[in-house]
Amino acid sequence: LTYMTLCLGCLSVLVALALSVYVLQKLCFPYFWRDLLFLQKVVRYGVKLEVFKLTSSVRTVLDRFLQQVQRIPDKPFVIYDGNVHTYRDIDRRSNRLANVFLEKANLRKGDCVALLMNNEPDFLCVWFGLAKVGCSVAFLNTNIKSKSLLHCFNSCGAKTLIVGSDLVEDLDGILNSLLSDNIQVWAMRSWTKHTEVHSLLDKLESASEKPVPAALHAATSLKTPTLYIFTSGTTGLPKAAVISHLQSLKAAAGFWAFGATEDDVIYVTLPLYHSAASLIGVGGTIELGATLVLKKKFSASQFWNDCRKHDVTIFQYIGELCRYLCNQTKTELDKVHKVRMGVGNGLHQDVWQEFQSRFGKIKMCEVYGSTEGNLCFMNHIGKIGSVGRSNFFYRLLFKYDLVKYDIVKDEPVKDQYGFCRRVDKGEMGLLLSKVSAISPFFGYAGSKELTEKKLMRNVFVKGDAYFNTGDLMAEDHEGFIFFRDRVGDTFRWKGENVSTTEVTEILGLVDFIQEVNVYGVQVPGHEGRGGMASIIVRSGFIFDGKKLFEHVVRDLPGYARPLFIRLQEVMETTSTFKQQKFHLVQSGFNPSKVVDPLYVLDYKQKSYIPLTDTIYQSISAGEHKL
Repeated sequence: LTYMTLCLGCLSVLVALALSVYVLQKLCFPYFWRDLLFLQKVVRYGVKLEVFKLTSSVRTVLDRFLQQVQRIPDKPFVIYDGNVHTYRDIDRRSNRLANVFLEKANLRKGDCVALLMNNEPDFLCVWFGLAKVGCSVAFLNTNIKSKSLLHCFNSCGAKTLIVGSDLVEDLDGILNSLLSDNIQVWAMRSWTKHTEVHSLLDKLESASEKPVPAALHAATSLKTPTLYIFTSGTTGLPKAAVISHLQSLKAAAGFWAFGATEDDVIYVTLPLYHSAASLIGVGGTIELGATLVLKKKFSASQFWNDCRKHDVTIFQYIGELCRYLCNQTKTELDKVHKVRMGVGNGLHQDVWQEFQSRFGKIKMCEVYGSTEGNLCFMNHIGKIGSVGRSNFFYRLLFKYDLVKYDIVKDEPVKDQYGFCRRVDKGEMGLLLSKVSAISPFFGYAGSKELTEKKLMRNVFVKGDAYFNTGDLMAEDHEGFIFFRDRVGDTFRWKGENVSTTEVTEILGLVDFIQEVNVYGVQVPGHEGRGGMASIIVRSGFIFDGKKLFEHVVRDLPGYARPLFIRLQEVMETTSTFKQQKFHLVQSGFNPSKVVDPLYVLDYKQKSYIPLTDTIYQSISAGEHKL
């Protein structure tokens, strides 16, 4: 009896201890097990990539696609405009294209080819066809104009351009320049009116479906560049971010890490020339062996009908996309769908809450990371408003820091020894990510100077190097990461990074403009910041709203066109003669607070017209479309 009593006593103590540990863990470390399980998946995938490195048996995204073709040849891979394309269909068409590229275009392994196409299945077929030949592919933004487009070729070294059938006419202004630079142009058409532009579709009919030699696309290193994706930054014209096989494979694991499976149907409406849609969307679908529903362009009015029609379970988003959906008229079908997960970035807390309240408890998985960056945060918990999650385990693998930043001076705060100072928990700071073997930075094509500008050296000790994200972030006491703002000369609008330097250069070409300062301002009811330009009119000239309108529409993509103009007599500068943006940003575009003349972009009148109090109130109420 004494022995039984002793055993029961010990058991009671153990149960009480276990219960105490459980309660303590729930109170002090509520996300411990979820963090551990998530990190275990990430580490497992990372180990697999390291094995590729050590054994030189590199498996690329293309290799994974070919595996899926063998495993599930008849499964729908891409659904577009009501048409179903299986894994085998895309493989065979890309084989035809690969053979045309080899035999007719004389492309060879190692060549770089630029791709200018809208969302369509042939985007994937051309991409994979080029990859099978061993070519790296430069995805061109379909919104960029002549000067920027020519610059893209120079930066990545492409000597061939493949252009979509609906974009051929967009080349009229620069075709002669391309041809004079010995760039061969191929169009996805059966014929072209331009004798110098080669047609592709007619040559596909007689091309072989047989695979090209596997040796052409065999990769020996994960660090080999496979793509160039253009991103705007503080240096002006688009920069060609080098995307290696390693980065492609990491991005392709995103859906899987969040719990997606091969049974999921993934809806992608974002442009494929962006890393989100191509690397995470297409790459992630291939990794899973899932089905991709591809849309040429996002449509808020058709979104849920498409989801219901195709039994979509996962969709990709940017913050603006979810806001557009919330702005649609409510219907009784709002919660009638099978969508269980959204993966993306830029979802503000207010929209997040409204979206889930209206459309159901869809798990929103925020991902933070730039195209060229070496750091990624993933909000696998689903904490509303957070862009990602960090913890003790994560910090062991990925070294990042938030450092104090002086917004007025537009520079990091340094200590007496010239080193950066870390912020306290909850305090906003500039996010820096240490460059290491685990987190390499591959930089930009064509310019070591651009690559170096993105790095900060001697941050905490002499000789260290960190990737400068250019983002002001904060990390709370639970390890959740929150985006606060963008620093310097870049802001985000309509899901695109806008380079103030590039816009400044374009506006500076207008004859009546003497000096211009471009910045982003917050616009009620909109994500990101709308473009605004402070202008000094040249002596002897007057402001011409129509001329400026014609200039920006011709030379700038829609997202980069300044929405507002402010006329000033003197431009404020810093002590080092840098243009001062801080006070301009704070002033905004409210005519009742800004004494300088203000103008707003008006597409109906095809001009910049005076910004009145009435128009301002209309914009603030969401009635005036920008």
